[in-house]
Amino acid sequence: MITVVIPTSNSEVALAYTLASLVGAAADGVVREVVVVDAGSRDGTLRVADESGCNILERNGDLAGRLRAGAAEGRRGSWLMFVRPGAVLSNGWHGEAATFAERAERSGRGVEMAAVFRFALDEMGLAARVAEARVSLAARVLRMPAAEQALLLPRALYDKLGGHRDLPRYEEIDLVRRIGRGRLHVLHSEARVASRADLVRARGRLGGALLALRVSPEILSRIGA
Repeated sequence: MITVVIPTSNSEVALAYTLASLVGAAADGVVREVVVVDAGSRDGTLRVADESGCNILERNGDLAGRLRAGAAEGRRGSWLMFVRPGAVLSNGWHGEAATFAERAERSGRGVEMAAVFRFALDEMGLAARVAEARVSLAARVLRMPAAEQALLLPRALYDKLGGHRDLPRYEEIDLVRRIGRGRLHVLHSEARVASRADLVRARGRLGGALLALRVSPEILSRIGA
């Protein structure tokens, strides 16, 4: 059902955690293959990917091109899921994802629906909960999820939209905007990541710009915002 695409760059430890959360889904046949698109890692990233049975594609260049290449390389799944290394999906996530895909297909809207996971930070304290709330608000209300929430969508929809476009730093939010608010759902299952101050700052800066100014990702990318 699902081809998972993971872009890596010296992501040995982060990739190991992410792949561990995919084992159950692979055993149940929900994840058909995992494509790791690596940008010249010098640590043990490729060893982890190889020992885990992933398809490995070595490709440098911008993130958008790497993600498109990964989607093209893996052809066993009718659905694509783009996951950042370090994102750990909660136990049983694949049951909810499979149900979502099956219901979408039965409804006749199978090629028009997409989903992201609920965001969670692997950190204690109020600041982490506030950060989670901000990202959750952006995902649910503004339909602007963080890249770490992973994106699940039909391959047919990805191809119809032309995949990720070459907009450095805004490749993923641009794709989500083209999917559209009415077609994007937030699953109950979590994508849990380590706390990163730069993630929180980036979400606030990008979310604020898009909300207040309604500036397109093309312009933001061009001016380096």
